[in-house]
Amino acid sequence: MAWNKNICLYLKMFPALGDELNNGAVKYVHGFASGLVACGAKVTVLCEGSNSQKEKDSSYQTDAGYEIKWFSNSRNHLSFKLSNNLRASIKDGVEWDFVILNGIFHPSVYTMSKLLQKQNIPYIVAPLDPYHPSIFRKNAHLKWSYWYLFERRMLKQAKAIQLLDIRHLQWLYDLGISIQAIETPCGFSGENFYSEPILQWKENEEHRLLFLGRIDAHNKGLDLLLKAFAEITVITNTHLTIQGPDNGDRKALERIATQLSVSERTSFLGPDFNASATSIIANHDIFCIPSRFEGFSIAALEAMLAGRILLVSEVAGIAPHVQASGCGVVVKPEVVAIKEGLLELLQQRARWKEMGLNGRKYVLEYLSWDKIASNALERYQEIFDFPKASLN
Repeated sequence: MAWNKNICLYLKMFPALGDELNNGAVKYVHGFASGLVACGAKVTVLCEGSNSQKEKDSSYQTDAGYEIKWFSNSRNHLSFKLSNNLRASIKDGVEWDFVILNGIFHPSVYTMSKLLQKQNIPYIVAPLDPYHPSIFRKNAHLKWSYWYLFERRMLKQAKAIQLLDIRHLQWLYDLGISIQAIETPCGFSGENFYSEPILQWKENEEHRLLFLGRIDAHNKGLDLLLKAFAEITVITNTHLTIQGPDNGDRKALERIATQLSVSERTSFLGPDFNASATSIIANHDIFCIPSRFEGFSIAALEAMLAGRILLVSEVAGIAPHVQASGCGVVVKPEVVAIKEGLLELLQQRARWKEMGLNGRKYVLEYLSWDKIASNALERYQEIFDFPKASLN
């Protein structure tokens, strides 16, 4: 199917030159935009920010085929204030058939929605995280205030919501939001995985567990993982690595590891931007993502491509794919459930290669960006009721 519609994706912190794809939201927008282009759509990614090496607005055509329009904006990342030039460009008239607003509880996304409404440009909201009850528990007074004042209003005016997992729609229903939904899971690109002959499954005495991502204890359930890990070290020879950018919780988690007497079996590492996620993951045995709430987890997808086995939270968007492929276990984000899940995986040591290859095969068959984008375009056709002539 070739699609001749003009689609815009807004992600405030997207890089001006399409480089530094080391953030989950950025990877998602890049991959999805690339998939849309491959299906024949014309795609523009709008972004804004402050850059010491870049003061003027710019336009950049990526190798993937989509255009990046970057607008200089010195305001705080969480400001409601959009770039004046971005505002002007939208008011002067654009050719977009609709806009996809990426982000959850983000002031600039709300401001963009109001501006688009005034210009009669339809928009879809892609929150990239679920509206799970746990997301409201941290800074609850701020989250609930923002929900009633801004987020809920924005969603009610949206043409549809784009979810990483269609199951996440239930939590919006629980919040009183009835809206059309599109499922667009995370996908893979050809440049971010190893060929199968390179993959190895080492017979080490010590089993190596890995969490790779933002070190956010509440969101990612890392406190739960540490407590479960402490209980299995009594009966198994294991080592846990927690690696990624510090969201402010690393020291607290290090203290928990010390209190649980597992500090010598736990490594806390910062992000390694010189190494690919796949190379880091491939040096471990079990990938763990026990999040209290989670949109999808691109790192878990990369773990499947690397042929690893996984322990994932049942709320994560990747959970149904882990279950369908048989490459790991899906657990409740609770200490007892995580412990039991880890023990179950350790007991299946002889099947790790088989399970890992099953997961990899599943991703290659079902989760390419081209296929995800093609399915999304079919849903856009239904939602917007575009004339059939728009499909070539």
